[in-house]
Order: sequence, then structure tokens, then C-alpha cells
Amino acid sequence: MKNIGTKLLLLAITLLNFSATSYTPEFKVSVVVIDAGHGGKDPGTSGKSTKEKDVALKIALKLGKYIEENVAGVKVIYTRKTDKYLGLDERAAIANKNKADLFICIHANSLTGAVAYGTETYVMGLHKDKDNFDVAKRENSVILMDQNYEERYEGFDPKSPESYILFSLNQTAYQENSLKFAQKVEEQFKTRVGRSSRGVKQAGFMVLWKTTMPSVLIETGFLSNSKEEMFLASDNGQDLIASAIYRAFKEYKAEIESIN
Repeated sequence: MKNIGTKLLLLAITLLNFSATSYTPEFKVSVVVIDAGHGGKDPGTSGKSTKEKDVALKIALKLGKYIEENVAGVKVIYTRKTDKYLGLDERAAIANKNKADLFICIHANSLTGAVAYGTETYVMGLHKDKDNFDVAKRENSVILMDQNYEERYEGFDPKSPESYILFSLNQTAYQENSLKFAQKVEEQFKTRVGRSSRGVKQAGFMVLWKTTMPSVLIETGFLSNSKEEMFLASDNGQDLIASAIYRAFKEYKAEIESIN
């Protein structure tokens, strides 16, 4: 009887190991949501003559067009295609409702009183330095424009360091793939577009926290830097940024799908 019990246990372990190693769920990158940051009553940051909401929208539309025209079988969904306002929770809800496989959030940066320049791509996580926290606070502060924001965002205060503790419990399931895509974006910026890459970073962005898929927030440059503002305001500059993110998307899609 004891031998039979041992054999049944060994058989169960064998079957468990077989099922775990022989079955890999198919994963396709077939739906991408592109989010142009800010919009409408929320201009975002600004340069001397350029608003973040306008730069973000133009780059988002160019990126989506690249994917639609060159990558078969991928559905592109935009959180906005016009100059309209959306709450951070609404943006994430669009991605979640459409079961997106990737969420790409487009922004532009600013740093008053310093000659900062370059691109940064963020994934969800706890900030490791003050600069990352400052960017997250600025982007999250848009929730203060929303009606009933305390209820909608469960008492989250974008200016309070204590509020960001809840982000420590987030997105571990999507962290690896978020990082993969973020690294590809920054590599494309650096090697193919000749931008100065400030690297892949982590910070507590509400819009990323509420999504249920790999997600990144891309700061495409500093509007507070006159040279970068000129680049980001130009059709050619926007096209170069969009094409770099597009190439990163193609690489990411091919890598993710080859694993399965």
C-alpha cells in the first residue's frame, strides 16, 4: 500500500512537471494603446512657444500610423486623437477595457532653472531619487483637475511621499516586459536617432499603476531646453521620435512572440 502511495505521488509530480514545462500559453502583441499625455484644459508643461499636450498628440498619432501601416495584425487604440481632456483613470480604463497587450504613454519633460536635456522612459516602480519623484508628482498632479478626485483615486495625494507606498505592491507581473520595451525605446533613441538617453527609470505614475499590462511612460525631451523644444516642435523631430518608438515596438513584439 505504501509503495502504491509513493508511485501515485511520483506520478502526480511527473504530470505536474510535464504540464508546467510542456504548455506555454500563447502570447501575441496584437493590441496596443497609445496615450498622448495631457490635453484639453490640461496643457502639461510648456516651452517658450510649445505645449506638451500638442507635442505628445502629434507624436502619438505618428507612432500609431507607423504601426497601422507596417505591422499586420495589430490593433492600435488611441486614448485621444484630438485636443481633449482625460483623467488618468480614464486613460488606464481604455487600455484595460480593450485588453491591451502594451500601453505606451507619450509625454515631454521640463526642468526649470537647469539646462536638462535628453529622453527618459519610465516603468512603474518606486522612485530612487528626487528627480524621478518630481517627474511623477508633476504628471500625477493632473488628478487635481478631476471632479471627485479624492474618491476616484482612493485618497491618493500626488504631493505626499506616503501616498506612493501603495505603488510598491504594483505591477510585478508586468515589470519584466515593461523593462524590455523601455530599454528598446531608449536604445533606439540613442543609436538610431542620436538623442541623448537619460536611461530607463522607475517612478510611481498613477496612469501606469492602474493599467493591467506592460506599460511605459516616455518623456521625449525637455521643452524647458530651447534646442530640444525646437526639435520636438518640428515635424521632422516628431517623426524621428515616433519612428524610434515604432522600431522598438517591432523588436519587442518579435521578441515576445518568439518566446512562445
